[in-house]
Amino acid sequence: MSAEAIQAVNRRVLSGMRPTGKLHIGHYVGALQNWTRLQNDYDCFFFVADWHALTTDYADTSRVKANILEMAFDWLAAGLDPEKATLFIQSHVPQHAELHLLLSMMTPLGWLERVPTYKEQRENIKEKDLGTYGFLGYPVLMTSDILMYQASYVPVGEDQVAHVEITREIARRFNQFYPLAPKGALKLAKDPEQFARNVFPEPQPLLTPAAKLPGTDGRKMSKSYGNSILLSDPESEVRKKLKTMVTDPARVRRTDPGNPDVCPVGDLHKIFSNAETMANVREGCTTAGIGCIQCKGWVADNIVSLLNPIQEIRHAYENNPKRAWDILEAGSARARVAADSTLVEVRESMHMSLSYQAPEKTAE
Repeated sequence: MSAEAIQAVNRRVLSGMRPTGKLHIGHYVGALQNWTRLQNDYDCFFFVADWHALTTDYADTSRVKANILEMAFDWLAAGLDPEKATLFIQSHVPQHAELHLLLSMMTPLGWLERVPTYKEQRENIKEKDLGTYGFLGYPVLMTSDILMYQASYVPVGEDQVAHVEITREIARRFNQFYPLAPKGALKLAKDPEQFARNVFPEPQPLLTPAAKLPGTDGRKMSKSYGNSILLSDPESEVRKKLKTMVTDPARVRRTDPGNPDVCPVGDLHKIFSNAETMANVREGCTTAGIGCIQCKGWVADNIVSLLNPIQEIRHAYENNPKRAWDILEAGSARARVAADSTLVEVRESMHMSLSYQAPEKTAE
């Protein structure tokens, strides 16, 4: 079967998140909301990328397990369903490490050094020593995560398409070096290459609709900036954070008209408010008919309304955390089965299978 034919029938999606603790509404809008839709139409594998967390935070691993659970609570509360998707922990599928090793042997160093985020983070994260093999090689580990499940699609934003592209390049290079032939085909065929097939499909980016979600200080929402609204924040905390949120700088006084298109609160309304509320915001803001406090209150109402059912489910897992852990363990077991199947083909294509092979007899 050609690579194109394999891709056509393969509806597998792979994505993951680093465990950094509790998630915020930016994670929900940017990934989780999309994942919950994808799990209904695709064979989805979503993983906790704990090894990836070590590429920048290797110096202190004391919170890794706690962070895994916190993120699992949010995943399950947001609607990820273990009956529809495979949810697992990266390090609980050690086959990722073997594939990472094999792919690292044939990945050119220059490919890794040109990855945009490698240069960007080396320049911007000065407080950590990122001059490590693990940080340079994380795109190979990411490639292993994707190719391990022979995924055809990776949901990403436009700014992450370059990550998928290096995965495609590594897959293409592997397939060129190590085509897989069915057993016996090489001995029977006059032209063995006509029987060969690719081990890995070249995954395609599945673009996630981009949402401009500012934090309370107007910058991109991030826990490291201290400007985020967590999925687990109680209503009082959500309203408190939003009351201090920056607004349109042109509205110095209550009587000054504003523009919701340049206001961070306006950006939140575009994501969390319905058309009627948006119309009221635009009318009230541009005419100074409403104040910023009232405008913030409206968006707070909608965010709280979204978070209430999520938090109800989250509390159930908080009260029984082993239940969430067991879901991840069951998913990891399923992932190991799929990973084993892939590694059999990888080893076979590289002439490194675990089975005995009698030495070929040479004519005397």
